[in-house]
Amino acid sequence: MRLIIALAIGAVFGLGISVSGMGNPAKVLNFFDIAGTWDPSLAFVMGGALTVTFIGYRLVLGRPRPVCADSFQLPTKTQVDRRLVAGSAVFGVGWGIAGFCPGGSLPMLGTGLTDVFIFVAALCAGLAAARLLDGVAKQSGGRDALSGGSVRKT
Repeated sequence: MRLIIALAIGAVFGLGISVSGMGNPAKVLNFFDIAGTWDPSLAFVMGGALTVTFIGYRLVLGRPRPVCADSFQLPTKTQVDRRLVAGSAVFGVGWGIAGFCPGGSLPMLGTGLTDVFIFVAALCAGLAAARLLDGVAKQSGGRDALSGGSVRKT
C-alpha cells in the first residue's frame, strides 16, 4: 500500500513539475536571468508550492501520526550554519548552470533527453560525494552533516 501511495504522490509531483514548466531548463534559466530575458512565472509556481506546503503541514502535523508511518520524522536542527550555506550555494550554482533542480529532473527522465540523464548522473555523483564527505567527518569525530545531527520523531 505504501508503494502505491508513494507512486501516486510521485506522479502528482511529476505532473506538477511538467505542467508548471519547472522541468524545462530554458524556462528555469530565464527565471534566474533577471538582467536579461527574465521570466517571473516560476515565482508564482514557487509561491503556490509554498502556500500549499504551509497550509498542508499545519493540517498534517495536527494529526497524531502519519497515515503510512508510525511517527513523523522531522529534523531538529534549526540553525543556519556553514554547511547549510555551502550546500545551498553549491545547489544554486548547479541549478543555475544546468537549469534543472533535482526534483524537476527526475520526472523529466521520462522524456529520454540525454541532458536529463547526464544531469541525474551528476546529481547521483554529488550525493555520493556528500555521503563520502559525511562519512569522513563522522570518522574524525564531526557531526552528521547530512541529517543535521538528529531527527525528531513525534
